[in-house]
Amino acid sequence: MSAAAEVLEQDFDGESAPASPSLPRLLAGLDAGGGPLPLARHRRVYPVPPLPRRPRQDILAAVERSGLRGRGGAGFPTGRKLRTVSEGRRPIVVVNGSKGEPTSSKDKLLLARHTHLVLDGALLAAAAVGAREVIVCVDRTAAGDLGAVRAAVAERRTAEPMVEVRVEAIPHRYLAGEESALVHWLNGGPAKPTLTPPRPFQSGVGGRPTLVDNVETLAHLAQIVRWGSEWFRQHGTTDEPGTMLVTLSGAVRRPGVYEVPVGAPLADVVRAAGGTPSRMGAVLVGGYFGSWLTPAQARKARLANESLRPLGGGLGCGAIVVLPPDACGLVETARILSWLAGESAGQCGSCVHGLAAIAGATVELYKGDDTVARLRRWAAQVEGRGACRFPDGAVRLLRSALEVFDEEIERHVGGSGCTGVRPVLPVPNTKGQSWR
Repeated sequence: MSAAAEVLEQDFDGESAPASPSLPRLLAGLDAGGGPLPLARHRRVYPVPPLPRRPRQDILAAVERSGLRGRGGAGFPTGRKLRTVSEGRRPIVVVNGSKGEPTSSKDKLLLARHTHLVLDGALLAAAAVGAREVIVCVDRTAAGDLGAVRAAVAERRTAEPMVEVRVEAIPHRYLAGEESALVHWLNGGPAKPTLTPPRPFQSGVGGRPTLVDNVETLAHLAQIVRWGSEWFRQHGTTDEPGTMLVTLSGAVRRPGVYEVPVGAPLADVVRAAGGTPSRMGAVLVGGYFGSWLTPAQARKARLANESLRPLGGGLGCGAIVVLPPDACGLVETARILSWLAGESAGQCGSCVHGLAAIAGATVELYKGDDTVARLRRWAAQVEGRGACRFPDGAVRLLRSALEVFDEEIERHVGGSGCTGVRPVLPVPNTKGQSWR
């Protein structure tokens, strides 16, 4: 039995845990403006996860029964990934704490405030797959997050036996959090996606099977082991059970990170944040690889992939940005696409030439040139042809913009486009940031 299992060993079957407060699940015990929870206080809020008698198989089975899907964007079934990695030799667990998505701060919140909850999940994942090494990857520009994680790991070392845990500061690039890019960087290369196969769960860090999981995903895993899979399924939908963290920003009265059941009406989430000061404009769901919704679509949409897919979107990283009614979605889209083109890993023509051309044509569009037909043609030529899925995400955003902002496009092409509109969406300055 691994050290991760030994420290958590208790006489418990994993499915008959006492009831815990329904919500919040991941954000309990956080005071407004406070710092990270020390281990002793964390244990009062979140008791030691009771480990089953057969740690590996029982944890795997519990996570599979829970239906947990990754909360990093792809939504892959976590139990399936765990079991695949567990079948390899000398696996490694990698905690993906990259913060490349400018509109999302949920993982940053967990790393900075609920660090020990994330470590609970990482250690339990290590016990499940039989790993004796955990690597926590944090954006190198996030000094507060790095400090919190390093302090929490040091605190654990003095209080509890555990597997080897090391903290790595990763490059501040949008693509650095893609799982193959993360593995490539840990293997000494640039933080750029690699051609697949093999995937990291087949051959990752040092050629060993590697579980790469998002921060929020691992926090949920800790709660599933603590309270059971049936408890986890008390919220959410049949296909997408549980709760999720959403980062709500833009034209809402109380922007921030909220925990909501998967499948919750988007309109209810906006109301929970105090609503909007005036009429709601378009809504971006899923971050910069997400999709735009019209106000009418947003009022009817639910926060589940099964609800958003018919609208051309998905949950992605759980980021939601509400535009004010006087913002120009076409201008915002051009700003995002221009930034994404600059974040290309430069490994294929679809990115190097395709995204740059698409971004340029979108700028021309808001300046009054009718480039819609050209953009649709280029989108079809770029999609599915990249060395990774970076171009596909940009195309998804573009296509939704061409549908949702058709009236804005007509005004811009007709010569009566917006002037002096203040930008809403954040576009960070990542020029000069190293891939190593």
